[in-house]
Amino acid sequence: MSTSASGLIVAVSLPLIVSLAILRLMNDTDKIDLIKKWLGAGSINIFGRPFSGKDSQGRRLAEVFGGNLVGGGEILRGSEIPEHVKQHMRDGKLIPSDDYVNIVLPFLSQPNLANKPLILSSVGRWHGEEDGVIQAVKTAGHPLKAVVYLDISNDESHKRWLAREVNNDRQNRHDDTEEILNIRFTEFSDKTLPVLNCYQDLGMLTTINGTQTRDEVTDDMLDKLYNIAIAKK
Repeated sequence: MSTSASGLIVAVSLPLIVSLAILRLMNDTDKIDLIKKWLGAGSINIFGRPFSGKDSQGRRLAEVFGGNLVGGGEILRGSEIPEHVKQHMRDGKLIPSDDYVNIVLPFLSQPNLANKPLILSSVGRWHGEEDGVIQAVKTAGHPLKAVVYLDISNDESHKRWLAREVNNDRQNRHDDTEEILNIRFTEFSDKTLPVLNCYQDLGMLTTINGTQTRDEVTDDMLDKLYNIAIAKK
């Protein structure tokens, strides 16, 4: 598990149990080597509605590619941030772009992240932040290679929220109430979908059916990254 000098966790440690999807891909060394060669120390940014599996799938990609998973939300929750930013987060809203750029993007240049791929969990969720993210990862030595959208509906997201409430999987995070979840749906529709449209226009977006099983999502994601790598070969 990687931490900053202040003790902030920015790269998530990887699980000991490897998924069947990853095992299958690792058996195809030619395929995995081609994806790794294309990716290099670059970055992949994963987006989706709440509970779409961004972090779970991001961990799997980081495991396959020997990289680090970095999420803007985790950075913000672990940082010393202004009160108005904290209030935005408590309300389930995205923080102002200027604050996001000043707080989150500098972490992408940390020395402990250098020379390895970065898997980003929804870094830059507000339309207008795309250029800043693209430039920040390029400057940090992790040029953006692909953007993945794990597509689930609001209804599916709500079902997953209910299941996690029963199991307390998120350890009573204050921003996981149903009221906040509905605000996050609005924020995603109003602010993040235009981000995805921008990446679509840039030819960087890959959409994955997020309602599949976890292993099927992983397989689908890796297959499409392989196709991108082949096309860029």
